Amino acid sequence: MRTLKLTIAYDGTRFVGWQRQASGESIQGWLEQALEPLEGAPVTVHGAGRTDAGVHALGQVASVCLNAGHDPMTMLRALNAQLPHDIRVRAVEEVGADFHARFSARRKTYRYLLRNAPLASPFDRAFAWHVPEPLRLAEMAEAAAVLRGTHDFAAFRSAGSDVTTTVRTIYRSEMRDASEEQHLPDTGNAGGLLAYEVEGDGFLRHMVRAIIGTLVDVGRGARTVSSVAALLEGGTGREQAGATAPAHGLYLVGVDYD
Repeated sequence: MRTLKLTIAYDGTRFVGWQRQASGESIQGWLEQALEPLEGAPVTVHGAGRTDAGVHALGQVASVCLNAGHDPMTMLRALNAQLPHDIRVRAVEEVGADFHARFSARRKTYRYLLRNAPLASPFDRAFAWHVPEPLRLAEMAEAAAVLRGTHDFAAFRSAGSDVTTTVRTIYRSEMRDASEEQHLPDTGNAGGLLAYEVEGDGFLRHMVRAIIGTLVDVGRGARTVSSVAALLEGGTGREQAGATAPAHGLYLVGVDYD
């Protein structure tokens, strides 16, 4: 028995999310389906994070235990030959038996894209949240910086989570103008692409999307920077933070391990 680490990119638009479900197509389900003929038996794939329906990934990580003796490059080619074109395995590596994509992870990085312009590119439809009214980027960046450090993020957690603590450590939290970066195609008259990037030791359910909803409130002038700091003081209900931003602007950028 050997353990493989898979690094995966996917366009989450048409999937029910990472996790296999009773109905609908999932990333986990497709990977297990592609691996089964290579193993000659059903397999279980474990992901670093359970991205929701519509969320994308540039560097999702999964682990799987197999008896199959194919070398990593053969596995890479075989998997991509079986998978739909909106899921790509970027790398296959053989790792130690104690490696687990979820439990061995130390940090994750997410990115959220917003198109802040009166007109959105047609390519934004599934890949960025269109916010047409002007936003105060400097204040959003200031509020984003407040989130750095170890805090209680209960106000940014959606219901349905079974975690034992809502305390998380955020190492990086940055809001920037990304108009000159090549994240998305552009029609030439859209502009106004904003990117929020956050790196932490773990994230609660819908936490990044709740942060974005709160930062957009700040950008609209509906919330102050100091009010964001107050949300981190503990004992704060979800209703006091901003709305949950749409899933289609969110990307799992990468997962770091020891």
